[in-house]
Amino acid sequence: MISLVLIILVSYLIGSIPTSIIVGKLTKGIDVRQHGSGNAGGTNAFRVLGWKAGLFVSLFDVGKGVFATVVVAGIRLDTMPISNSIWVMVIAGVCAVLGHTFTIFAGFRGGKGVATGAGMIMGLFPIVFWLCLAVFALVLLSTGIVSLSSIAAAVSLPLFLALIDRYSDLIVNSALTILSLIIPLFIIFTHRSNIGRLLRGRENRFEKVAVLRRLFTKKSQ
Repeated sequence: MISLVLIILVSYLIGSIPTSIIVGKLTKGIDVRQHGSGNAGGTNAFRVLGWKAGLFVSLFDVGKGVFATVVVAGIRLDTMPISNSIWVMVIAGVCAVLGHTFTIFAGFRGGKGVATGAGMIMGLFPIVFWLCLAVFALVLLSTGIVSLSSIAAAVSLPLFLALIDRYSDLIVNSALTILSLIIPLFIIFTHRSNIGRLLRGRENRFEKVAVLRRLFTKKSQ
């Protein structure tokens, strides 16, 4: 049990690293949660700190999910109570996502789990990660709304896994199937305020994406 407990704790602590808050303090001396949308995720870092800092925050947060799922899940100090390594990887990744969303280092007020969750999927099933990323990018470019893009990518996860399981030779572990059903629910939960604004037509659009979309439209004409 020591190994499993250690994996859970280390994964949670790695996920809890409040990247955007640290970068905000170091670069501008501010707490990003007091600006923009008030969220401690990569999207708000883009808005408040600029694209360079936002990109760093997003990539680091993705890296937290990958590291927990691939590296931390490999800790072995004694006999594991779970024989299936995929389940251990899933547990490590989920703990990292929970750490990111409910970080112990910032009053349990973190991000919404999208980037770290994406890193977890990258570590578990890279092909599905790229497919979901494509969905995210397409929705973002067409709407300019990050929250809607995140929800769409999360909802597409179980669909892609089902298609891969049905029409390819790749094996989809039961742990991945269960995880793929939980992730959309979790992402919808963390985006519940965004969903409310979407229904009222008041959700913020990512202006930089809107500018890129206009430039692309002009070039295509």
